[in-house]
Amino acid sequence: MPTPRVLMSKIRQALRLLADAGLSMRQVAAALGVSKTTVSEIAMYARDAGVDWPLANTLSDDELQARLYPPPRPRSSTRQEPSYAVLHQELARPGVTLQLLWEEYRAGAGDAAYRYSAFCEKYRAWVKRQKRSMRQVHPGGERLFVDYAGQTVPVVDAATGEIRRAQVFVAVLGASNYTYACATWQQTAADWVGAIIGSLEFIGGVPRLLVPDQPRALIANPDAYEPVTARLMQELAEHYGVAVLPARPGRPQDKAKVEVGVQVVERWILARLRHQRFFTLAELNRKIGELLAALNQRPFKALPGCRASAFAALDAPVLKPLPAQAMVLAQFKPARVNIDYHVAFEGHHYSVPHQHVGAAVELRVTATTLEVLLRRQRIAAHARSDRVGGFTTVAEHMPASHRAHAQWTPAKLIAWGERIGAATASVVRWQMERRPHPEQGYRACLGLMRLAREYGNDRLEAACARAQSIRAPHYRSVKSILACGLDRQSSALLGGDRNPTAPMPSHDNVRGAGYYGHH
Repeated sequence: MPTPRVLMSKIRQALRLLADAGLSMRQVAAALGVSKTTVSEIAMYARDAGVDWPLANTLSDDELQARLYPPPRPRSSTRQEPSYAVLHQELARPGVTLQLLWEEYRAGAGDAAYRYSAFCEKYRAWVKRQKRSMRQVHPGGERLFVDYAGQTVPVVDAATGEIRRAQVFVAVLGASNYTYACATWQQTAADWVGAIIGSLEFIGGVPRLLVPDQPRALIANPDAYEPVTARLMQELAEHYGVAVLPARPGRPQDKAKVEVGVQVVERWILARLRHQRFFTLAELNRKIGELLAALNQRPFKALPGCRASAFAALDAPVLKPLPAQAMVLAQFKPARVNIDYHVAFEGHHYSVPHQHVGAAVELRVTATTLEVLLRRQRIAAHARSDRVGGFTTVAEHMPASHRAHAQWTPAKLIAWGERIGAATASVVRWQMERRPHPEQGYRACLGLMRLAREYGNDRLEAACARAQSIRAPHYRSVKSILACGLDRQSSALLGGDRNPTAPMPSHDNVRGAGYYGHH
């Protein structure tokens, strides 16, 4: 206290001036050369002690000091200390505050309870003595922290002896420190997302926030303030209804939980595996799973219970349920719709509705399917094919003219010609047989069909006979004959004396009718 250091003579003078002279505290302070605060404290202590100037004048200096400034009373040794570790755990429950915890503590401790201010001060002092990760309080079910460990585990290829280094993924729930770990071959986007899906299935629910670092596999545009998540990570967030809150670069306090979790996994799991040999990733993950169960049952040092019991009490009751179906891992690739209304992936071509020719699209590819997305909307879906150079085409994606073309085969076209007549059938066969590929004659045959609708079957048959007689069984010739009306003239007038149904000359490209019977 500041006033006992003032000379007792000045204390006496202050009491006399305040009592006898009727001066204000400011005036007394000026007269004695001390501060107004000092004079105010002297007056307050005298009033509390019941000492006025006449009484003070009869007391010695020691007696006056003992009256005004008695030694502080020792604190009661019967104060009941709360369990600060339990308080720390209880604060992780939704809606629980220090005020509520103090009221519950006071109800149980009665007169031995600390006041609220002392209760809070003592709790905060206890928190400061804990590790950084322990100092953080996260509400139950709120955050899942994820990261990869720095250590790797060697996996030997039994056939070749080649050693691959498996990466170890770690996930930690903020409230309970419940821990998950697994091994993946790499740290690609698919590895990250696949491991996160595994962690959600392990805890049996979905937290409100997912807190990764900012690796390029997950974050397309790393930034301290507005990071942009990569496409696959966005799909995971949408499928599971979880918000992604990347830790700020260079701010380890944002993910202290998983940093400690990584250390725990390295010391209590990976260190125990250092003398074992693994030949498959599945074998390594089975062993990690066994040690992980023991880790989550291991008692806390500073808190009551263990990770598993804290998870059951704090996180499990408030996690959101998992969706009915687990997310199917996919890869995303930009593409452009070619002029033939197909997109290419790994050498195979998949159709897209023809009106999107030239559009920039996104391919979503899984192990079994390929989807074409335009502005996040699916416009085509196919079963995935590994046939290089092949085409997967949906008829509805084709223009109307192409669909009509695709419905015909050489055998169907020849059968149609035969229904018109021998000459027409012969011209149709010529289109099929004189082309390196029969499909090249489709368009000419479809043109003959249009001529039959325009001029009638009889005139088409006559025109085909005329074209045969002049050795010009082309669509253009037949069309010209009909347009000029030459089909109505006798072939003798043109010197035509050939049998229109005579067999075609032998040639390497001529396949004959037997070819179409087997195709």
